[in-house]
Amino acid sequence: MTGSSEHIIRAYDDELQALNGLIARMGGLAEIQLAAAVDALVKGDAERAQRIVAGDRALDELEQEIDAAVVRMLALRQPVAGDLRSVVAALKIAADLERIGDYAKNVAKRSTALAQSRQMETLGAIARMARLVQAGIKQVLDAYLQRDARLALDVWERDREIDEMYTGLFRATLTYMMEDPRNITPATHLLFIAKNIERMGDHATNIAEVVHFMVTGNRLEGGRPKGDTSSYAVVEPESPRSGGEGR
Repeated sequence: MTGSSEHIIRAYDDELQALNGLIARMGGLAEIQLAAAVDALVKGDAERAQRIVAGDRALDELEQEIDAAVVRMLALRQPVAGDLRSVVAALKIAADLERIGDYAKNVAKRSTALAQSRQMETLGAIARMARLVQAGIKQVLDAYLQRDARLALDVWERDREIDEMYTGLFRATLTYMMEDPRNITPATHLLFIAKNIERMGDHATNIAEVVHFMVTGNRLEGGRPKGDTSSYAVVEPESPRSGGEGR
């Protein structure tokens, strides 16, 4: 192998490592945005929520940097097989991470609106669901960096748990709205927040599918595990009690 060929291969490997680093930075920032948005929600910290909204620009800039790096590598290096899958995977993963950042920004915006509202018991459940989603994002990024298809598959299979948590939150929040009309406004915001977090989990699952294909060259078979039945949820109001007993 000539010195020129070795230089080209080393330069290409360096570019791949730089791309991995950009994805890691973007993923870490998305995790931070999610955790901070939920913390601002739970603590009613409107000022912090506003900082999170402003911080979304950094994720957008990283996505643009990754897009430019991928286009440059495709044009100059013309990767094939596994290398091509790795480069294209970075492009897809960056898009999913950018959407996760957008959802975190939406959570922060609604937490600002909720800062002066009455607290509701579902806040704790929302925080638990967010922690589960954040763990999934971290794990799927580890799967990407380690090229670990099994780790990615584990995230993919756990999407059902997040969906089921969302369905429970949906039912509980509807019940609070029916019990007291004063709950309607804050509960509506919380429903949107819970859905945003559930969608972040879907994007982590998207990344898991991309990583699995990147590593194995095979797409995951069968339908994605889903546990969201909120579209069919029916919450019946309690029937009024009769005036006496034993009638």
